[in-house]
Amino acid sequence: MSTARAIRHQRHDAAQRPFIVIWESTRACPLACRHCRAEAVPDRDPGELDTTAARELLRQVAGFGQPAPLFVITGGDPFQRPDLTDLVAYGGEAGVRVAVSPSGTPTLTGERLRALHAAGAVGLSLSLDGSTPALHDAFRGVPGVYDWTLDAWDTARALGMKVQINTTVARHNLHDLPDIVRRVADHGAMLWSAFFLVPTGRGRDLGPLTPGETEDVLNFVYDMGRTVPAKTTEAHHFRRVALQRRILARTGEDPATALGLGPLYRELSERAAELGLADGDRRVRRPPLDVNAGRGFVFVSHTGTVHPSGFLPLGAGNVRRTPLTEIYRTSALFTGLRDPDRLGGRCGRCEFRRVCGGSRSRAYGATGDPYAEEPWCGYVPGSFPHQRELAELLAGAGAADAARREEHRAAHS
Repeated sequence: MSTARAIRHQRHDAAQRPFIVIWESTRACPLACRHCRAEAVPDRDPGELDTTAARELLRQVAGFGQPAPLFVITGGDPFQRPDLTDLVAYGGEAGVRVAVSPSGTPTLTGERLRALHAAGAVGLSLSLDGSTPALHDAFRGVPGVYDWTLDAWDTARALGMKVQINTTVARHNLHDLPDIVRRVADHGAMLWSAFFLVPTGRGRDLGPLTPGETEDVLNFVYDMGRTVPAKTTEAHHFRRVALQRRILARTGEDPATALGLGPLYRELSERAAELGLADGDRRVRRPPLDVNAGRGFVFVSHTGTVHPSGFLPLGAGNVRRTPLTEIYRTSALFTGLRDPDRLGGRCGRCEFRRVCGGSRSRAYGATGDPYAEEPWCGYVPGSFPHQRELAELLAGAGAADAARREEHRAAHS
């Protein structure tokens, strides 16, 4: 039984090269979002990486080899930096694909988007945390953000830019998720990412989901993958769900019954049906990508400190003093996070640990231990009934990873 259509694996050895590098270009932002990891402030920090240092960072990213990791410029609001367009263009010259993740503010103008596109930006990610202005603007803390976001969405698509829509899944919009998906389906996007809150920054004040609610939402996101290209962020157990659902599709079992899903899943499914999200042409589901904090993912702060994730505030070095390639490949924090045998609790005993690993950011935020079990996962290791079929899938995943590592070693020996 092949894993090819269940989970996608990184093409390169994740111990040597990340799939994606996120750079927090600034913490300056005029919004007051309720979940903000950066706890953004109105003014730029004089300790930010300046243009020269930012160009050096782009060269370091190119140093991972070609094709270079995707480089995403985020914030705060990256449009607060006057050199943003120049840095996008410089990244292209250095052989680095650059995408931008701006805030929905008055700075997000058509003129600036056209300049980004002309400079070579390969994509744009925007946040939509409610299907209505009332829901979205209340979460973002400023009226008008919803309209600015949709205007930018329209402009970017008209320019031919790839647009990713990010939705923070939290208490305020749990029951609005089908309506958000309807908006994404109607408006068009390359990808919809359901981001599961991590208790850091201002997000510490928002109530957590229960493991049962998380399970219901993950399975809803999986269902919506036949309607819009869908993924999750900081919900790595979505890869477990993808494997479980693939096996259940082969056996013909009802997933709600087989997985013990709750009333939230039924409510979301019924609302999705009312909105026509289960009708018409069905697209091929986008398999989730096996990426986790420090394993294919790296975050560089506005001052140059390097973290396994923007939501895991443990530093492993600073790009001003040590090349990003060296930090990613050799630091104790990054190498430790790439070792599934270091995981504790249920994550350490789980048969899915090598393809899931749980959110290391949420584990740290909840317990102070980045290797602790994922607090929003309710799966009991060994409880999935189809262990033989699962073992075949997981064995295929392990063999594929080993083959990629050997290919990488051969190419660089």
